[in-house]
Amino acid sequence: MYTGIGASAGIGIGSAVIVKEPSLAYDNKAVSDVDAEKKRLAEALDKCIAKTQAMADDMKERVGEKEAEILEGHVLLLMDPEMTGQMETSIADDKMCAEAAVEKICDYYMQMFSSIDDEMFQQRATDVCDIKTRLLKILLDVEDVDLANVPEGTVLVAEDLTPSMTAGINPKNVTGILTEVGGKTSHSAILARALEIPAIPGITEKISNGDKVVLDGSEGQTYINPDEKLQAEYEQKRVAYLEEKAALAQFVGKETKTADGVKVELCANIGKPEDALKVVECDGEGIGLFRTEFLFMDRPQIPTEEEQFAAYKKVAETLEGKPVIIRTLDVGGDKEIPYLALEKEENPFLGFRAIRLCLKREDLYRPQLKALLRASAYGDIRIMVPMVTCLDELRAVKNMIAELKEELKAEGVAYDENIKVGIMIETPAASLMADVFAKEADFFSIGTNDLTGYTMAVDRGNAEVAYLYSAYNPAVLRSIERVIKAGRAEGIMVGMCGEAAADPLLAPLLISFGMNEFSVSATSILATRKGISLWTKEEADAVAAKAM
Repeated sequence: MYTGIGASAGIGIGSAVIVKEPSLAYDNKAVSDVDAEKKRLAEALDKCIAKTQAMADDMKERVGEKEAEILEGHVLLLMDPEMTGQMETSIADDKMCAEAAVEKICDYYMQMFSSIDDEMFQQRATDVCDIKTRLLKILLDVEDVDLANVPEGTVLVAEDLTPSMTAGINPKNVTGILTEVGGKTSHSAILARALEIPAIPGITEKISNGDKVVLDGSEGQTYINPDEKLQAEYEQKRVAYLEEKAALAQFVGKETKTADGVKVELCANIGKPEDALKVVECDGEGIGLFRTEFLFMDRPQIPTEEEQFAAYKKVAETLEGKPVIIRTLDVGGDKEIPYLALEKEENPFLGFRAIRLCLKREDLYRPQLKALLRASAYGDIRIMVPMVTCLDELRAVKNMIAELKEELKAEGVAYDENIKVGIMIETPAASLMADVFAKEADFFSIGTNDLTGYTMAVDRGNAEVAYLYSAYNPAVLRSIERVIKAGRAEGIMVGMCGEAAADPLLAPLLISFGMNEFSVSATSILATRKGISLWTKEEADAVAAKAM
């Protein structure tokens, strides 16, 4: 048995088909005819846009609009005048061939996005890598790998499956996917889940073409050439998994509550306005975290107030009056945006980032807050401040909001006079001061990813200390309990938008502590609703007492 990370749940049983990408080597020599080379690039871009849009249309037809947006995002990148303009400049000024220009500029954007310790931007780097590969194939006249016509009962094995490759898969023929790289939140993993194909990254070395493979995408386990007994066992598991999945349908349209009727709110996390539609489709009761960094990335300048207003308004209208918690800009330090010209820091995680940056850069922050206030006239928008460590930061934000309200009033622009302003609890300082913050914040949302890292003094990307990075650690659990009880004592909503909110093992503790809002990925909503429904408050209290 080989263990990896379950990127897409389910049981896959079939024969291995190893996918190998062709060589994309080219002769990197200076060009003499710049105009001809620019024309080659333009034709390749047009062809790539057409092919990608066709894939997106096909994905929309077969799977859904939300999944098609990943490929439509590729189209927008291919049409981005900033990125394509830099390619043209490389040809004109450096006499690069089109292939070298594509590689140079795509590598620049990949490095920029990869340097940011945020899952959404890591995905963006993968998207650019996919675009680079497809453009090089067109320029070199290399055929795409055809995954639509593999034999029935195939387990695909590859170094990596890009979003465009995954989109071409016929789920009737493919029972599983094994890759060397990738992760649970990669766009290829998202598409695999949409196609309902189990997938596990990190396991390919030991597999040969034709090997019998059994993979459990829920547990991250792979068996190569298993005996008949084990295969039969997993055939039964597969049937049970499909039956359980079908059973989740009964939770559509139901309230989220415990077995004895304690109601909680079940919301979803999103990264861009288009994601709001998926929340509605998956029966979410609101948005517990809208990360606004995406609006500031992949562009040459700060988004205008109008651009931001349109994005926030779209989300509010999509949710039709359900709560929408929007986190203000959380960049700086490790999240590099070139046009902000931020200085490099020795320890960016403890540096000039999030609210610390925003309060110093009012040219960034005031337009965002004003756009949020204007959008609040169209729905239940709530403002969340990230990376708070002291009360002065929250007060400064509230004072700025009060000033902007007066501006809007003078301009005759509508806004929600009683808009709620809360904080993200993700630092030990905020946790220790939660009782004080609860008197001035309108709500709390616990960000368990950073709270765990800061509490345990652990870099979650360091394999040597990964064993310490766990929300189950007593120090983290005590911190979560303290925050929830402090918030409830003052009568404010306390939610959680970190990964732990969807963990069924933590559900009884969170119920017992009194947490009243869970925010998870849209695709985890029904499973989380079911998990909460299995516990009574009394049972949850007994588990929490023992655990604590």
